[in-house]
Amino acid sequence: MVEKQVLFVCVENACRSLMAEAIFNSDPPRGWRAISAGLRPAKTVHPRTQAMLEERGFSLPAHPPQLLTNQMMDQARVRVTMGCLDDASCPAHLKSLGLRDWALPNPAGLDDKGFRAVRDQIRSRIEGLQRELTLSDRRDTDRLSRGRL
Repeated sequence: MVEKQVLFVCVENACRSLMAEAIFNSDPPRGWRAISAGLRPAKTVHPRTQAMLEERGFSLPAHPPQLLTNQMMDQARVRVTMGCLDDASCPAHLKSLGLRDWALPNPAGLDDKGFRAVRDQIRSRIEGLQRELTLSDRRDTDRLSRGRL
């Protein structure tokens, strides 16, 4: 089975999008995987990201912050930006694709309480997205079994 991808994008791929990838991939819907990337990737993961994930039992993705590519954008079935659409480095190609913008603040400049609040918002939205994808896949399977897809 070919995995369907969810792409999470933020500016540096050092906090928000990495947390989203980690949380999504901790218990993804069957057949789905998440990847994350940044418009201007940081050299390293933000120092608090790993600790904030571990507080909730999640593991940091194995990859360092990475650059968003056209291939990533094109291969993703679902694209989620974290509030980076107004950044000057946001490619027009990304804006032309169907996507969701969660418009979350960058936690890097927030205190620990604010960082946790952003992490928890991401977790809540991921849970909703996972339910949505699972229901959508079930509807598609039902239509296929009835010969209507």
